[in-house]
Amino acid sequence: MAGSGDVSDISGVEAVVRSDAALLEDDLAAFSASLTTAGPSAPESVYEAVLARSLYAPVADAVGSKVGQQALAPTAGAPAGRAPLRPSMVFWAYRNYRGFPGRAGEEASAADLAAVRRAAVAVRVLLKAAVALDDIQDGSGIRYGEPALHVTHGIPLALNTGSLLITAALEHAADPAVVRSLLQSIGRGLTGQAVDVSTRTALTRAELVAAPRGERVAFWESMAALKTGTLFWMPLDAAVAALGVVEDERRVLDEAMRNLGLASQLFNDLTDFVPEFGGRATHEDFGQLSNRVFLELLDSAPAGLPASGELVGARLKEFVLGHPELRRTLLLLAAEAVELKRSAMETVRGVCRSEQSARYFDVTIERKGHLIDRLHATLLKGEGA
Repeated sequence: MAGSGDVSDISGVEAVVRSDAALLEDDLAAFSASLTTAGPSAPESVYEAVLARSLYAPVADAVGSKVGQQALAPTAGAPAGRAPLRPSMVFWAYRNYRGFPGRAGEEASAADLAAVRRAAVAVRVLLKAAVALDDIQDGSGIRYGEPALHVTHGIPLALNTGSLLITAALEHAADPAVVRSLLQSIGRGLTGQAVDVSTRTALTRAELVAAPRGERVAFWESMAALKTGTLFWMPLDAAVAALGVVEDERRVLDEAMRNLGLASQLFNDLTDFVPEFGGRATHEDFGQLSNRVFLELLDSAPAGLPASGELVGARLKEFVLGHPELRRTLLLLAAEAVELKRSAMETVRGVCRSEQSARYFDVTIERKGHLIDRLHATLLKGEGA
């Protein structure tokens, strides 16, 4: 069983979180090596040199990138103590339903652990593939503070790498139930991305501007639940599929992950108006109408623009930043994000089998979750916009 140590206190739980995260990093390294190992051709052949440039290098960059991602800080004496580590909700599910090391009656089978380890790797690799493909669609040149994959290797190779990683992740998952779950996640994510991208078109923009507020909010929630909520739903659903968790609890977790996804997307939308969080990218999200802030303010869109679909770019930026209700809207949406996160975490705690499991979940989610609270506090102080 992965992880060790007394889990009767907070430090013990965090030691298990770190041990599980280190195990996942080891598995990811092995997975990456399996895709970047030289084939039967001579190492110095033209063919092998081309493979190294066009396949091995972009795969290694896509899977290995960690710059700027939220992680557990290095801890002396812990597993991989000098490296920042990212907990996985796949392993939280494993600990919740199969227990912690050293607890009587909670020793899980080797088959369960093997399935969960494969699922955790598959989830992480699918997220890496999504990043590679999304950055191309969004025209994002920077990801996690470093050049995006398509900037480093070109769009054709980045597209190929993202596609390869999807197939490799599904093959690695192996368990039919897990593969079905992951395929559903991929479909959900691609559907949400399609709706998001559609808001760059004049027709969709005109339809949104003309729609009543309730329909606009419903549009955003459907899109965000698929595009961002899937990022939270995928690891948990893959894990519970591997572990055979009962359907009732799966539905509870589904709803919690949907709310976490909505909270996360609200956070992402709001950071475009708060320099402390958005940095140099602040005030740049005006090429489409998928931002919730925009959708909240459209009732007072300038006359004539709904039909033309011209409320985009500089026109949209001028309209939104000069809107008298902008500050109030930011505060309301930040409070909504805080409540969605609180509700989701409370729901998950309701299915936690132990205090240790609840603590494990808190550590995993609060890597980013605390930023949602901090954003709200920052707006309350009158900063941003």
